[in-house]
Amino acid sequence: MKVLFAGGGTAGHINPALAVAGYLREQEPETRILYIGAKGGMEERLVPAAGYDFRSIRVSGFQRKLSWTNVRRNAAAAVHVITASREARKIIMEFQPDICVGTGGYVAGPVIREAIKLKIPAVIHEQNAFPGVTNRVLAKKADRTMLAVSDAQKYLPEGARCVVTGNPVRQEIIRAQRGEARKKLGLDERPLILSFGGSLGARKINEAVADLLAESAKTGRFQHIHGYGQWGRWFPDLMKQKGVNLSAHRELDVREYISNMPDCLAAADLVICRAGAITLSEIQAQGKAAVLIPSPNVAENHQYHNAMALVDRGAAAILEEKDLTGQSLCKKVNELFADPKAIQTLGENARKMAILNANERIEKVIREVLTERNG
Repeated sequence: MKVLFAGGGTAGHINPALAVAGYLREQEPETRILYIGAKGGMEERLVPAAGYDFRSIRVSGFQRKLSWTNVRRNAAAAVHVITASREARKIIMEFQPDICVGTGGYVAGPVIREAIKLKIPAVIHEQNAFPGVTNRVLAKKADRTMLAVSDAQKYLPEGARCVVTGNPVRQEIIRAQRGEARKKLGLDERPLILSFGGSLGARKINEAVADLLAESAKTGRFQHIHGYGQWGRWFPDLMKQKGVNLSAHRELDVREYISNMPDCLAAADLVICRAGAITLSEIQAQGKAAVLIPSPNVAENHQYHNAMALVDRGAAAILEEKDLTGQSLCKKVNELFADPKAIQTLGENARKMAILNANERIEKVIREVLTERNG
């Protein structure tokens, strides 16, 4: 089987494709994989590093805010609409895939559109509760639109052939056990809070968590692991300004990057984080209570919709960034821990939402589509 993947721009579009590609190879080692990504995108680095053949095309998105800079960018984007389609068509005809899989981002648009024109089976995967523009357009003609959560279907065009598959979750996350993880991390019986704002960090989250850490340093009530991110290297100095000597508090583990996330997530009692699709799928897989702080700086505010998919099911609490302060975060955390059942219920409801066999479901969809097309 020859499978062509297209998606990029963010890890949220790239990692699901890599997870599915790896699973297909495990099931059928002879499967040939080709990945098309955007020239200059992070996929140029991540995909070859994962061991897959990679081709790039020039593509860019349109800017909605009106400015002279964006007028120039949109002119370039208009040109790329034409050239990207040509480049995608050429690569597709050379590779001759049995099926094309789009995982979102600007680059998936021209690739999947050209596959459809060439009458090659094409499926797309939407990671978020609010579908991106590319997938909303492609869903009209794709053989299948695979969804992480059912909430996304109401935003798609009528007639889109949808199936809920979930988001692929790393096996290390699924397999991690609370008891083993806490032992490995040297934790005691006090509750553990895990907080982070992504690999780059988020200033508002860092500032609010600093107050939560300062309160914990005084009370000793919680253990806490916080990742402040690449752009938050000022964070240790902020803690000093708040009178907290981190080296004197073994229960407060503050670092730039959380490299052992499976263990930290498994050990946690409460997670404070953004509402990226893959992060939420991992929280669900571990059945963890969470306070979600959606980023307001993402396309179409999709993180808010992701968060509300959990909140509406009693599977998470939400604290919007416009309402986020150290005081409001401390209040939210203390309210949740004041009622032990609150934490437990959020975690149980999150686990009910988990789809742990997303790779298998996606492979099943791919094979069903191929069977339909081949008669």
